[in-house]
Amino acid sequence: MNNLNLAIQFFLQIAIILGVCRIVGRIAKYFGQPQVVAEMIAGVMLGPSLFGYFAPELQATLFPWDPKQTKRDTSCYLFPASQLGLALYMFIVGLEFRTDIVRKHFASSLIVSISGMLVPFLLGGALGYWFHAQGGLFPEKTTAFEAVLFVGASMCITAFPMLARIIHFKGLSGTLMGTVAIGAGAIDDAAAWCLLAVVMASFDNNPASAIQSIGGGLAFVACVTLILRPILAKNHRWFLDEKSDLSESGLVLAIMFMALGAWITDYLQLHAVFGAFVIGSSIPRNTISGGTINRAIIDRMQPLTVALLLPLFFTYSGLNTQITLLNSWSYVGVCLAILLAAIIGKGVACSLGAKLAGLSTRDALGIGVLMNARGLMELIIINKGLERGIISKEIFACLVIMAIVTTLMASPLFDRLITNSERAPR
Repeated sequence: MNNLNLAIQFFLQIAIILGVCRIVGRIAKYFGQPQVVAEMIAGVMLGPSLFGYFAPELQATLFPWDPKQTKRDTSCYLFPASQLGLALYMFIVGLEFRTDIVRKHFASSLIVSISGMLVPFLLGGALGYWFHAQGGLFPEKTTAFEAVLFVGASMCITAFPMLARIIHFKGLSGTLMGTVAIGAGAIDDAAAWCLLAVVMASFDNNPASAIQSIGGGLAFVACVTLILRPILAKNHRWFLDEKSDLSESGLVLAIMFMALGAWITDYLQLHAVFGAFVIGSSIPRNTISGGTINRAIIDRMQPLTVALLLPLFFTYSGLNTQITLLNSWSYVGVCLAILLAAIIGKGVACSLGAKLAGLSTRDALGIGVLMNARGLMELIIINKGLERGIISKEIFACLVIMAIVTTLMASPLFDRLITNSERAPR
């Protein structure tokens, strides 16, 4: 397939992806689900699990896919496009991130975070060891140690970007519940990616790479927080025009910093999303005409990122997912075991951790429900595992189902457990 044919194919795929995402979104709205959850489902539907199952020839024509990557196919352009959308989305989440509020309730967030890491990691690690011992569920090159760490890390993940969206949508920004949840989610995901770095290092038989990834990541965050952020705050006029509005050059400068941050953390094998998020949180919050600098950048970038680029990531994940591989009761049992361990390990443990931190029962339940959603970040980490050959297609499919189910549970379960009384900041 030459470059011209690839471009033609890509435009057709964009039209199909966006159309399906909007149709599924309309349906999901009736069940109280946000658009981003609908896009997760739509991505799986467009892959071999549904579309490819009922119309395999048509699906292969519209979305040509070569698992062995011996020829150019959909993945060669959909993957970088999906990563761009993902990085821009996390940059926007970083722009909205309130570090001042998180610092205020850091102790409570830390207790919830530890609960939401320790319990799911132990449960997930036990499952990983058991699955590896059964044989056939992991590639031969994957050791028991790597299986334990990877499944454990997968259980620790929280849908941090989706968590931020749900908190904003539910009017929880600035409340004790929302603040503790967002702080704990950020800590959990950072720790899970450190675990993944250890798995990658073990898989490549290169322990130094884990030190480089974790140490480099900490150094990157320190440099951005202690050096770049003060410089940008002091020179915030770099982003403005003569009318003190966000300039085109200022927008480009913000995107350049985002791309550099994404490149650095991707180079460190921590994934581009972390660099994009950290850079987003460092952009100045200075007041300008009609709002603030960060809000002006969000208003410019968010519509295209959320409407066009982010659905490409969910579709890329969906094309990698083949739920029909779970064609025996043993695989169904594996899937149910993962789902049960995920809910107990994250939802229940985080609720108990919040109670231990002194929060009310209502706030503790709400935090447990919010933290249980895996969503976007889960798809990122398991895609990484599949890409590197650490997990099999079957385990990948089970983890995708777990990510979708726990995310689908979040909004309706939250509405059922938490009343619609006024949620004043505390």
